[in-house]
Amino acid sequence: MKRIFTYTISPEDDGCILRDFLSQQGFSRHILVGMKPYSDSLLLNGERPFLNRVLQAGETLAVTLRDEVSSEKIPPVELPLSILYEDEDILLINKPANMPIHPSQGNYDNTLANAVAWYYQQKGETFVYRCINRLDRDTTGVLVLAKNALSAALLSNMMQQRQIHRTYLAVVEGMPPSKGIIDAPIGRVCDSTIERQVDFEHGERAVTHYQLLKSCGKYSLIQLNLETGRTHQIRVHMKHIGHPLPGDFLYNPNYQDFQRQPLHSWKLEFHHPITAESLTFQAPLPEDMHLFQ
Repeated sequence: MKRIFTYTISPEDDGCILRDFLSQQGFSRHILVGMKPYSDSLLLNGERPFLNRVLQAGETLAVTLRDEVSSEKIPPVELPLSILYEDEDILLINKPANMPIHPSQGNYDNTLANAVAWYYQQKGETFVYRCINRLDRDTTGVLVLAKNALSAALLSNMMQQRQIHRTYLAVVEGMPPSKGIIDAPIGRVCDSTIERQVDFEHGERAVTHYQLLKSCGKYSLIQLNLETGRTHQIRVHMKHIGHPLPGDFLYNPNYQDFQRQPLHSWKLEFHHPITAESLTFQAPLPEDMHLFQ
């Protein structure tokens, strides 16, 4: 897969060093090193420049990024893949339940990564798997992948800066207050590599905002927004206030009505990493959360 970025040097950037200009656009040293083997990866006015070149207003810079080999250890497998949006830089997926996002021990050929690898293999294109926001195996909904190294670097920085806004929907037991803020630190349970708990002594700060949308008494549908992104944050916080998600094998293994924790990544809002266009993507509520369709 190849992506070409073209820039016209503005009067504001007149006199800027090329290396500094590239850094301002998001090209890290790691990306630049990966471009070195190709003579046409960096062209200024059609010629290969030195990185200490002083830029002049009106000059044209072309940067070419290549993924010549697909991600290793991700075999293409024909699996369900629901694409919400795709362009040259990003791919938005509506992830189903019971699908890990990347291969691991015991999950070699049943992941979202395998499905994406198959999708691009059928198109005759290479694809390096760069997943930006991570979802648990049983969590459904919107997930964004970067299609090149630059969009990946910019989106990852946006995640760190809390500039990708995530809204979740969840079914919980009982009826919580109409809205609330849970500010309770989360840490790892002793002797467990997976399980988390509220830990006011050793945990890291975690803040969840929630709002009650609908209730049938036994269960309620809530909307959640996260200030922080701790592992299992929603599941741990809702259990902490006495309204756990049903069907949660770690925190509330009540399978009477749900076979997985009914947690759904409903909406992502962010600016496009390359064009800066304001984007909003939504994934419809899955069928197994049918009580509130």
